Amino acid sequence: MLVQQRTITKKVSLSGVGLHTGCDSTITFLPAPENHGIVFRRTDVGGNPEIPALADFVVDVSRGTTLGIGDVKVHTVEHVLAAVAGLEIDNITIELDAAEPPVGDGSAQPFVEALLSAGFTVQEAPKDYLIIDQTVEYLDEKKEVQMVALPLDDFRVTIMIDYRNPALGSQHTGMFSLEKEFVSEFSSSRTFCFLKEVEMLRENGLIKGGNLDNAIVIVDDEMEPAELKKLAQKLKINGSVILGSSGILNDKMLRFKNEPARHKLLDLLGDLALVGAPMKAQILAARPGHSHNVEFARKIRKLYQQKKIVKKYQFTKTAGVIFDIDAIKRILPHRYPFLLVDKIVDFKLDEKVVGIKNVSSNEPFFEGHFPSKPVMPGVLIVEAMAQTGGILLLNGMENADGKLVYFMSLNNVKFRKTVVPGDQLVMQVEMVSRRSKIASMTGKAFVDGTLVAEAEMTAAIVDANSEPSGGK
Repeated sequence: MLVQQRTITKKVSLSGVGLHTGCDSTITFLPAPENHGIVFRRTDVGGNPEIPALADFVVDVSRGTTLGIGDVKVHTVEHVLAAVAGLEIDNITIELDAAEPPVGDGSAQPFVEALLSAGFTVQEAPKDYLIIDQTVEYLDEKKEVQMVALPLDDFRVTIMIDYRNPALGSQHTGMFSLEKEFVSEFSSSRTFCFLKEVEMLRENGLIKGGNLDNAIVIVDDEMEPAELKKLAQKLKINGSVILGSSGILNDKMLRFKNEPARHKLLDLLGDLALVGAPMKAQILAARPGHSHNVEFARKIRKLYQQKKIVKKYQFTKTAGVIFDIDAIKRILPHRYPFLLVDKIVDFKLDEKVVGIKNVSSNEPFFEGHFPSKPVMPGVLIVEAMAQTGGILLLNGMENADGKLVYFMSLNNVKFRKTVVPGDQLVMQVEMVSRRSKIASMTGKAFVDGTLVAEAEMTAAIVDANSEPSGGK
């Protein structure tokens, strides 16, 4: 696998018609600097707005993957992204003068050929690989879709499709080397649909640019000659349309025996580019589709964002520790005697965090609370949970040093057992909701597995130099 980032050497363009919109479209690939990522730019819209190719900006997955910010959208990006990811390009700007890239022949091959003709420039920055070191799974039991990313010091993809349809049946395929197999074995596999879907798609305003030159139509239904003629008119197909005997409309030749399965792998590769980083992983997918691909990409992207945050603050790896005390001091502004978290042992971005406070007899508050029978004040147990919760709010903070967390309200606070010197306080805080700079969380504190305190907390994230309007 490549070590350094790369972009293309020169600008290159190609034109055609969009698959679903039917609009004339020109796509232009441009070199981009290090750490720029993959970004779409709409040149037909005022201000030339840009949309990063990230799962965060997916707005529709009905018959392809659509990215959008506000009213600006780019439809059916998966084949373009597959070409970029398959050629291991890290940084590129993709200009479009319409809402959808040209469909070409229904595969990624036209984009691959254009990018190969542009050549590649190796950049100085290292590739930012997401190394999968834990199993990431997506499961939709109702639709029998299962996708999993497993640890591997390489990148491999294996998929299986099964439409429960005798016209297609079950197929599988695997790619074990991007460099050796992508261009020759997968980039030319074309999109497909079933014959009984065609009229429905057309009536729903889709496949306006679709024809037998840019899609494989699998015959899964009988049609009378009059119906076929009507279908040809709707698709603006010149010439005859026949059911044929091969199972493909007009007996169109497949490029590979399992071309549909290969195309699904191509789609998955494009959708996984939305993670925002190349991966080292073994990807296994059963019955993938765009909606499932994107949800899977979102789960992996959250892991990527989490790893970036941990790497930013935790400089040394320690078994069983996510953030040690030094990392916590880089995140929280609190200091002795008011820093009440010693380490973080579990951290799931935007979901939950688990912190540890070792309660020592040397705590300054024990001197007065109470001298003859030291008990940790309940308000400080809540404060320890609140500080732990502050770490859960890291996502979206470009600079934690410049932010403060003020707690606005505490509800249903309950103290169930005293905490004394020698206890180890385990604080578990879970996110309930987050809107802009306001977050609601629930916190629970345990000693030896016994619940000692709990609370519902609402907090605001503010700039460090702003004046608080309330809270703490």
